[in-house]
Amino acid sequence: MPEQILPGEEKELYEHFHIDVDRGQTSLRIDKFLVNKLENASRSRIQAAAQAGNILVNSRQVKPNYKVKPGDSISIVLAYPPREYELIPEDIPLDIVYEDNDIAIVNKKAGMTVHPGISNYSGTLVNALSWYFKDLPLFSSGEFRPGLVHRIDKNTSGLLVVAKNELSLNRLAKQFFDHTVDRRYQALVWGMPPDKEGTITGHIGRNPKNRTVMRVFPDGSQGKHAVTHYKVLKDLGYISLIECKLETGRTHQIRVHLRYIGHPLFNDSEYGGNAILRGTTFSKYKQFVENSFKIIPRQALHAKSLTITHPVSGERLYFDSELPADMKAIIKKWETYTSSRKELK
Repeated sequence: MPEQILPGEEKELYEHFHIDVDRGQTSLRIDKFLVNKLENASRSRIQAAAQAGNILVNSRQVKPNYKVKPGDSISIVLAYPPREYELIPEDIPLDIVYEDNDIAIVNKKAGMTVHPGISNYSGTLVNALSWYFKDLPLFSSGEFRPGLVHRIDKNTSGLLVVAKNELSLNRLAKQFFDHTVDRRYQALVWGMPPDKEGTITGHIGRNPKNRTVMRVFPDGSQGKHAVTHYKVLKDLGYISLIECKLETGRTHQIRVHLRYIGHPLFNDSEYGGNAILRGTTFSKYKQFVENSFKIIPRQALHAKSLTITHPVSGERLYFDSELPADMKAIIKKWETYTSSRKELK
């Protein structure tokens, strides 16, 4: 049986497998060999991975017609998991900030789930993409997550890259696997981190007491290695605006890591940021914070910029986006508040 190596980043939509070929294996094309070894992997899907350079034998890229030999060590990155539910295209407006023949960059609004799941079969980004790209083979193939190699949380806004064909999909998957994609987020957090710039390291896994949320396991006994780099951009008194650069991309990574160091995201209900964690006991201040929560009824997190290598041209591309209106409104509101309070200066 092949050894399935989890993606390394739970939010990225690809699978990594490693297979050591038996000593008694007869000579066989690698695409045929892998169809027999990997569950839910079609020959065309494997051929697309090979053509993108995502199949390595003894650490060298091979083509689909490579003949497997006894003792070969095979690594393969597949661009997306098997289909799970019937996918229904829906005509939902999309904010596409860039598009060419191979990729599209989408600015996802907060509140939109990226792909269907048990509790939401419709209204997702994937439903919208399947409608918008309905004439493309990749989006009419029946795959459950066509074009996606990463995602962001439902209540996080910001940029996502979407592949428009098999070659781009596989090459983008490899970039995420190799950590050559630069992703930067901006977040509003409670308090001010002790250092203006820093790195948070700590294994992230599911909380044994509540499987719907994640937690840090500092001893590394559970979860997966995770690294978040941060930089303070603006001091707003009892909250601050920071930039986060992901080195890995675990589920809820930024939210979990910032809670771990004592600075949860502003109004993050799952990780304790929806309580008043800094400030005074005055009733006017309490009302001010509650009014702020009403302005941004979600965690204050935005996937602001994305840098990738174009999967066909090889050009390095940088995309940036404006902060959404709710985060801008909070920044302005707190700037006004702190400027009027001498003790915060």
